[in-house]
Amino acid sequence: MTRLTGFLHEIGLLKRYKRTGWLIAGVRDPESVADHSFRTAIIAGVIAALEGADPERAAFLSLFHDTQESRVTDIPYIGKRYLKATPNEQVTADQVRGLPEPVAEMIERVVGEYEEKASLEAVCARDADKLECLIQATEYREQGHQNVQPWIDSSLAALRTPSAKRLADEALRTGTLDWVRRILDGDQ
Repeated sequence: MTRLTGFLHEIGLLKRYKRTGWLIAGVRDPESVADHSFRTAIIAGVIAALEGADPERAAFLSLFHDTQESRVTDIPYIGKRYLKATPNEQVTADQVRGLPEPVAEMIERVVGEYEEKASLEAVCARDADKLECLIQATEYREQGHQNVQPWIDSSLAALRTPSAKRLADEALRTGTLDWVRRILDGDQ
């Protein structure tokens, strides 16, 4: 249990590690990797439900999609051009070494499925990762950060499922607080 508890503490680092790409866009206090992963999991469940996949599985895959960043941090896309990244499956294997076998096998299986895009749920989870970035970019843009368009464009280009594409179109068409206005206007 000592190593498993250590792993849980390690994953807690994701609450402190910031998404570094946003620093390039001028966002001084970007969301954490854990913040990103939480909304990504919700979005993955939504996309999977719309696509006829298993929402719980897609959400679960999303929860583990960036856990490797507790070891390698969040390297901005531009930095990846100059660094040789260790494959996420290898980082995960190192993270789970010495954990109880059922836990280690489960985590390695989930990460492998996500990385290989081996199922519709994995495709939905990957789309959720990109859609969450797009939504976050629109929120930062409304907060006055004008340099986020490259994140919107690259996220939009990476979407594969029809549902994620429709959600992205809607996110770009509406304001991030339109839902509040509807409630205040009595449209629940």
